[in-house]
Amino acid sequence: MKPVRRNGLSIMISLISLLGKLKYIIFIAVLGGFAGNCCAIAVTTLGACCAAKLMDPSFTDASLGLLVGLTIGAGVLRGLLRFAEQYNNHFIAFKLLSSLRDRIFGQLRVLAPARLEGQQKGSLIAMLTADVETLEVFYAHTISPMMIALLTDGTAALLIGLIGGWQLGLVALCAYLVIGIAVPFGASAVLKKDGMNYRRQFSLSSAYFLDSVRGVSDIVMNGRVNERGTELNRQSERMNTSTVSMRRKNAAVSALTGLTVSLAIMAAAAVGIVMAANGQASIAPVTVSLVLLFSSFGPVLSLAGLPANLTQTFAAGDRILNFMDEKPQVIENREGTELKNFEKLEIRDLSFGYEGNEVLKNVDLTINKGEIVGLIGPSGCGKSTLLKLFLRFYDPNNGKVMYNGTDLKQINTASLHRTAVMVSQDTWLFDRTIRENLLTANPNATEQQMREACRMAAVDELIEQLPLKYETEAGLLGSSMSTGERQRIGLARAFLSGAPVLLLDEVTSNVDAINEGIILGSLKEAAKDRTIILVSHRESTVGICNKVYAVKEGRVEAVR
Repeated sequence: MKPVRRNGLSIMISLISLLGKLKYIIFIAVLGGFAGNCCAIAVTTLGACCAAKLMDPSFTDASLGLLVGLTIGAGVLRGLLRFAEQYNNHFIAFKLLSSLRDRIFGQLRVLAPARLEGQQKGSLIAMLTADVETLEVFYAHTISPMMIALLTDGTAALLIGLIGGWQLGLVALCAYLVIGIAVPFGASAVLKKDGMNYRRQFSLSSAYFLDSVRGVSDIVMNGRVNERGTELNRQSERMNTSTVSMRRKNAAVSALTGLTVSLAIMAAAAVGIVMAANGQASIAPVTVSLVLLFSSFGPVLSLAGLPANLTQTFAAGDRILNFMDEKPQVIENREGTELKNFEKLEIRDLSFGYEGNEVLKNVDLTINKGEIVGLIGPSGCGKSTLLKLFLRFYDPNNGKVMYNGTDLKQINTASLHRTAVMVSQDTWLFDRTIRENLLTANPNATEQQMREACRMAAVDELIEQLPLKYETEAGLLGSSMSTGERQRIGLARAFLSGAPVLLLDEVTSNVDAINEGIILGSLKEAAKDRTIILVSHRESTVGICNKVYAVKEGRVEAVR
């Protein structure tokens, strides 16, 4: 699915729509922010009124003591309201980010496993972490500040017009519009490309760095350290170039904003002086109006500074929204036929390909209960793809996969996963103990069942030699164990699951000859009450099989 390129307004509307029931908290935050800003403006304005009262006692009927008291009260209230505003804004932001992560993982659950086949994991991790965190700027520092600025400075312009005259009110309104609307929109247009480039480069760099960390052993052994390091530096330089460009433009925007504020104040002062000189207004109300104008720029200045972060926020939001809009290659069947007792797996006239590249052609195959079936052939011939079709990672382009005579599309997906379990070449272990990794397949398994599964996978002696035995931590990405050890634990996990069909993809490829013999003997023993489909590129491995098929150029032919 080709990503949709959204404009800033479209992204903003989509992100706001995610608020749901939290919108009422935004309303409270806006009211609190508006009242808080009014108090902040009132502190300086009331102070100016105190000075005006001293210069011209007829300026107001309010007493000087009352004005001083109101000034102090506005200052205290400003602090309380500011706290409430920030609390509500951040409550919304972090509550929503938590909900958003949950939705992203839910979407990933729908898209997986096909979405992860051949995809850069680093890019996905960057989206789940950095991109989601970036949206905090939008929810905590964009939505309510925009509405607060509209209410606060709209009110300020009205008050300036009422106190000092409509001419000063018009100057104030023009200044607010330029600083709060023209500058942010202009800055967004200038910074958009750099922001998009930075987020894209950040994603690519994260993916490349993760690949480098995971493959560090191969990089060192193949003498590619310098080349890999050079590329990492190049990736960093690209990010740095985007960052420097954004900061320079941000500095220019800040300078322009400051200049606009200065020009607005000078313009208002000039208009006030002319009005006072012409007798249209006295000095006291003009002075109060100028102080009110000067103290009211805070809300619109916060808007002027938004583009620096919003360009990256919109880029992150665009990536997340595109991910949420992705359609799964296979839709999980939750209401279909339950697989209870496996009897037969049939493939009829099956063809399949990735993006127009045909991998399997007109495959016909029947596998019965209790058989050990071998699939042999060179790397890339379609053996592993066939196993994934058995688990419905994908749907075939043509033909059918049937369990017990029922089309795989009509079978309840959960019952399919209880019936057939796959062990791949690259076994994934969680950063938990060996026991916890094993019990992932069957949380209710007894100690005896777990040890028996490990014996069949030829990994029991290895575990018993470890100081903590089954309580040993597997480490992040299974880093404390070799590839062969991880494979054997993965196989033990498959045995422990009790699934009647085992799909084994090169499970002995990283195992020595002695342990391979033990494993193959266990598979032969397990076939008494299970069906096993064994993929290998070595003919010696499939010696235990009842049937052997060769996969070559997309076709499957019986060998024996």
